[in-house]
Amino acid sequence: MARFHLPVLCAAVLLALAAPSLAGDPDMLQDVCVADMASPVKLNGFPCKANITADDFFFAGLKNAGNTNNAAGSVVTAANVMSFPGVNTLGVSMARIDYAPGGQNPPHTHPRATEIIFVIEGTLEVGFITTANKLFTKTITVGEVFVFPRGLVHFQQNRGYGPASVIAGFNSQLQGTQAIATTLFAAAPPVPTDVLAKAFRIDNGHVDAIKAKFK
Repeated sequence: MARFHLPVLCAAVLLALAAPSLAGDPDMLQDVCVADMASPVKLNGFPCKANITADDFFFAGLKNAGNTNNAAGSVVTAANVMSFPGVNTLGVSMARIDYAPGGQNPPHTHPRATEIIFVIEGTLEVGFITTANKLFTKTITVGEVFVFPRGLVHFQQNRGYGPASVIAGFNSQLQGTQAIATTLFAAAPPVPTDVLAKAFRIDNGHVDAIKAKFK
């Protein structure tokens, strides 16, 4: 099956999200502001580093597939401000998501960004759920694009017989991610068992059994 060259793909995804008026983050007030991750100053975002080079605007982490040997059968390699400080204040970031056969990027949300994905390998069932509890889902394959609106619960599942990969773009330097099951069943301190039992209409023993799977 044909694959797409990552440099061309990455440029296309970033251009699609680059309009400042559509950015999920506040507008920038200067040309660049490379994040100074060592600064003790805490603010909404990251302070600017004084001395910068071209390397601050470069990230090579998306060119290779990640290790999908885990319970979900997927891995997200992020190119956001935490690993790529040059995107600080620019309102964009990217990620590569790799899936083993049958692998899943479990239901989750990004509170600060819309996500758009471009399939570079394999076949995926993808979907999101609106606040009216309506599911929009589609099966997509190499060369196809799907978008997940900001803040809505969404997922991807590998429906092919081999590995799958996508490149994702976000209109935020740090989109934030909350995996629904992990958030509820692996919070620290834990969400009270009786709260989850009532919410899911199951007994306390079932809740404890699910919590045990996330330890």
